[in-house]
Amino acid sequence: MTASTGRVKAVLFDRDGTLVEDVPYNGDPERVRPVDGARQAVALLRAHGIGVGVITNQSGVARGLLSTADVRRVNERVEVLLGPFDVWAVCPHGPGDGCACRKPRPGMVLSAASRLRVRPEEVVVIGDIGSDLAAARAAGAHGVLVPTPVTRTEEITAAAHVAPNLLTAVRAVLTGPPWGRMLADERPVEAACTDGPWWQATAEDPRDGAVRTAPRTHRPVGPSIPDDRRRPR
Repeated sequence: MTASTGRVKAVLFDRDGTLVEDVPYNGDPERVRPVDGARQAVALLRAHGIGVGVITNQSGVARGLLSTADVRRVNERVEVLLGPFDVWAVCPHGPGDGCACRKPRPGMVLSAASRLRVRPEEVVVIGDIGSDLAAARAAGAHGVLVPTPVTRTEEITAAAHVAPNLLTAVRAVLTGPPWGRMLADERPVEAACTDGPWWQATAEDPRDGAVRTAPRTHRPVGPSIPDDRRRPR
């Protein structure tokens, strides 16, 4: 991760699984559902004058499952529900097309940063899978992983920063890039890699020595989802 302690000037979100529920190859605006906390998270950034954007792989276009018009209509619905974003970057290519924009390559991050007139090191990318963070790293930006049931255990282990939910991730970057420090209320990687839901892990409360159960703040992250159930984006 880039060694910078300056102010974050833009946050780029992955779309499916991060801002809205992941519906495989969705071309229907009526099926768009924001994840818990998405509205508050994006509004908080806007209130602090931080640019917001979306970077999304949409290989359904290359696969013939979606049209570019379908993608545009879904994106428009996202804005109806969450408000306008300052920049959108969409990669319509497939994994074998060799483009520079498809995550984990850095093209969309660099393009969005340029359009927002900010340096990559002033950008934080928030996503739910390893390719989101890899794209950030390749561009010289910062990355925060917010896992979902499709996030692989090894992606969680490799992530420099893992937040239990979107709103926590956003609150943590308001004071600067998450470099060299833990996120507020960040989920321990060790808990993320256990077989059971992480919020069921117990810990001793230093105030009275009691063992307490952590509250549920996100969907479960258990063992990795097999490749045949993990949709390529």
